[in-house]
Amino acid sequence: MESPSEGRRPKRRRDPEASRAAILEAASEVFNERGYTGATIREIARRAGVTHGLVMRHFGSKEQLLIQALPGPRAVAEVTPGDLDTLPERIVAAFVAQTEPTDGNTTFAVALIRSAASGDEAALPLAAAAEQEIIAALGQVLGPGTEVYANLLSSFAIGVTFTRHVAHFGALSELTQEELTAYLVPAIRALLGPAIAAAQARR
Repeated sequence: MESPSEGRRPKRRRDPEASRAAILEAASEVFNERGYTGATIREIARRAGVTHGLVMRHFGSKEQLLIQALPGPRAVAEVTPGDLDTLPERIVAAFVAQTEPTDGNTTFAVALIRSAASGDEAALPLAAAAEQEIIAALGQVLGPGTEVYANLLSSFAIGVTFTRHVAHFGALSELTQEELTAYLVPAIRALLGPAIAAAQARR
């Protein structure tokens, strides 16, 4: 017997942006439930109410679709513009929003890290591609030569997410979201401090 989500049939959508948004939402759902390997374009299209061909026209491949569906790179790109003095606070706010579940459901970022940690090799290129998007976003505001800082930032974020939501061990996993934010802001400020200072000096 088909579940309600599996029983959906493609519906014609006249608005390309609405179709794209529906596809990205469906991709997030399917990846969270089934991981990268188990996620299929056909299932994503069914849930989005579009055709398989339309998904491919918008995104070209499953990898590109899931890269675009990852909220982390988009969130970083959205919060990096602005006052460099408050960049760490904006990054932490985006990180907490994308990794801390508010409705009991696993977030997309956590699902990706869990898939990679469980040996799903197909998830590793996806994680690497997501990191490149983060490097590009930080490079826009911090300038050239910040790749190492971006790599440190993403590695730190992955470690925190793994500890809290995959391994569930240590004092870090017991913090509330408010407590976590209070610890993360000075840590990210220290991590990015030299890059921020260099970028401010060039202005």
